[in-house]
Amino acid sequence: MTGASSGIGAAVARRLSAEGWRLVLNGRDAARLGGVAEQTGAFCFPADLTGRGAEQRLTRFTLEQFGRVDLLVAGAGIGWAGDFITMPADALEEVIGTDLLATLRLVRQVVPHMVEAGCGRVVLIGSLAGVVGVRGEAVYSAAKAALSAFAESLRYELRGTGVELSHVVPGVVDTPFFERRGTPYRRSRPRPVPPERVAEAVWSAVSRGRNEIYVPGWLRLPARVRGAAPGLFRRLATAFG
Repeated sequence: MTGASSGIGAAVARRLSAEGWRLVLNGRDAARLGGVAEQTGAFCFPADLTGRGAEQRLTRFTLEQFGRVDLLVAGAGIGWAGDFITMPADALEEVIGTDLLATLRLVRQVVPHMVEAGCGRVVLIGSLAGVVGVRGEAVYSAAKAALSAFAESLRYELRGTGVELSHVVPGVVDTPFFERRGTPYRRSRPRPVPPERVAEAVWSAVSRGRNEIYVPGWLRLPARVRGAAPGLFRRLATAFG
């Protein structure tokens, strides 16, 4: 699984380990990743997946350890907060590269092995920002929206192969994500949920075969309002977003 050195990824690693899964963990911070690996008895593969060929090396390493890949949880992600017109070009490239392209490349490496085996599951960690759009996070929202469309499209393609795909859609989660993007979370609502809530959703996707899960569940409502009454949603988002 990716993005496992802290936050949601670390919580998911602990949850899956508690259920008996043997894991390979990936993240950029080798020291923190090593700590999570020690807690979970997992193999550790520190790497920046935006680097050339990193997804191939991670897949090869996993196959060398286990001989197969039954589950991929793609949770690596970064953000950037501010007006789009002031966003540095390198920040734009980093967000798209980390949140979207690196995930697509890794899925492209792993899924053929699952199809050949006739079973497996891919869990993509998205964001509510990719469903409704968030002011001041245009590129992050765009990357997560693309991931959402990718999840839906690939799910259709994989039908009948034995490989399933789940999309977990968190709202605000109490992790270092906001401090790292450069702007802390200051809104009173929605209140941040602990990363363990997202980890439980991932486990539900894996154990119960659920295709899409919002965390918390009530966040499905604004997504439905946007789809059913986009004009009303935009007025509410302008007033309160």
